[in-house]
Amino acid sequence: MTKNIDWGSLSFKYQPTDYRVTASYEDGKWSELELTTDPTVHISECACVLQYAQTVFEGLKAYRTEDGKIVTFRPDLNAQRMIDSAVRLAMPPVPEDMFMKALDMLVKANADWVPPYGSGATLYIRPFIYGSGPMIGVAPAPSFEFRMMCMPVGPYFKEGIKPIVIKVSDFDRAAPHGTGNIKAGLNYAMSLYAGELAHAEGFAENMYLDAGTRTCVEETGGANFIFITKDGKVVTPKSHSDSILPSVTRRSLMVVASDVLGMETETREVKFEEVPEFAECGLCGTAAVISPVGKINDHGREIAFPSGMDEMGPTLKKLYDTLTGIQMGRIEGPEGWIHEIEL
Repeated sequence: MTKNIDWGSLSFKYQPTDYRVTASYEDGKWSELELTTDPTVHISECACVLQYAQTVFEGLKAYRTEDGKIVTFRPDLNAQRMIDSAVRLAMPPVPEDMFMKALDMLVKANADWVPPYGSGATLYIRPFIYGSGPMIGVAPAPSFEFRMMCMPVGPYFKEGIKPIVIKVSDFDRAAPHGTGNIKAGLNYAMSLYAGELAHAEGFAENMYLDAGTRTCVEETGGANFIFITKDGKVVTPKSHSDSILPSVTRRSLMVVASDVLGMETETREVKFEEVPEFAECGLCGTAAVISPVGKINDHGREIAFPSGMDEMGPTLKKLYDTLTGIQMGRIEGPEGWIHEIEL
């Protein structure tokens, strides 16, 4: 049974579901995972997360396939990225087996919240760890909490996928050799001001260049870039200072391109000066999979891609259709990509 919800009216926003999973870290070890119906977090006013932003998170989705199964897509990569993020912020990592157990517990307990196949909606899952213990000196928290919550969300593009217009930002998203390659809450806080300015100017997102030289493309506030050359090669940016987040969606699209569709792929530094030479441009991430970019505004100079402003370019569309087909069970993907939730 599924909840009596108008699935078609859902947007991408928080909605509490019946259960969430919690565990606490005290005295050098994690407690047992527990299901709770309480959506409220109770922490000290001096909690390290409040004082020094010691928190990391992840984002993934659960889908209902045509034959009624509930599945998630490559959650092992989310588990490993969360481990990497926690280690970088001096936090105790949640082991992969614990992460996967929490995922199974959460989705199974909230199975009625998983939208029906074909509705366009999905169950968004947000795991996170934060420093819950009090800390006024600049040091890691003495205790931590791990939580995993979920909520049904609608399709990212309500009116269909249309190309967006973005701008080149004068701000930096992340410092060279900083925390740009982990999923830390502080990275997203850093992008909020620049994001609000972009929106006020009529742009959907920012393009951030590398902070060291401001000559190479890095990413946006919450997604990686993917480019298509005029001869059909799929290119994604590589950072010489390790400040690009390793997007699960982007990595999966590159495998789909090379191994499933037989396309030529390349991960390398992308000079901003070569961007006008690409045929297509997109942003890739969990929420939208691929957001096509029609134009980039570089301080008044407009870079318009041949794919235009009416629809997603043909190569990005092929990548999008193939990856979403794998996620929804319509297309068989590489072994191990789909994790079924046993009900």
